[in-house]
Amino acid sequence: MARKIVITSGKGGVGKTTVCCNLAVQLARQGYRVIVCDLDFGLNNADVVLGVENRALYDVLDAVEGRCRPKQALVPHPRYPTLHVLSSNRVLERYVSPQAIRLILDSLAPQFDFILIDSPAGIEDGFHRAASCAEEALLVTTPHISALRDADRVAGILKSYKFASVGLVVNQVRRERRRGGMLTPDEISAALRIPLVGIVTEEDKIFRENVLSRSRAFRALAEACVNLPQIEKRRRK
Repeated sequence: MARKIVITSGKGGVGKTTVCCNLAVQLARQGYRVIVCDLDFGLNNADVVLGVENRALYDVLDAVEGRCRPKQALVPHPRYPTLHVLSSNRVLERYVSPQAIRLILDSLAPQFDFILIDSPAGIEDGFHRAASCAEEALLVTTPHISALRDADRVAGILKSYKFASVGLVVNQVRRERRRGGMLTPDEISAALRIPLVGIVTEEDKIFRENVLSRSRAFRALAEACVNLPQIEKRRRK
């Protein structure tokens, strides 16, 4: 049965979708069966990042509205056969409930190990729709002090969802000595009171097949993601 993990952020531009897609590829490389579900309606680009934007016959709304079966909306990745994308290729013209999305994901869950839900940034309705479909969460932010306030707002809301586990990923970390206005990943983790499970440097942040296969950061994040329930259990002791 798939673990449903929402990938979210306090603001746009922190690399949330890039982290989600790279994590999905690394999990697939380890043999896990993975779905990337893009719920960022209108701003969706997970299919573009993964290079399958011209392969989808249906999207998640087609499945919700009964124009196809849930499995027909999945787009297999050409290089990683255990990775599939459930895209959202249209702007919402009417309200779609979290329950409707959850029914689709629940029907697919027995055939997969992970469903990574790419959430809209911020705390508007789209965020709550995505969060309501998940059981665990990863919060993506950057080392900039300006990003911390937005991340803190989302962190508080994530805790109200009573997720089984919540982890922090700090993206766009510079290898050289930090400059003014930047925090260390450990400082961010302490401020948000969320365990740090991934650090992605600026060198790792761009999705490219030839770079991805050598990315230690995303391999480490995938391993941490697999062990996230154990990390949370140790934290709560």
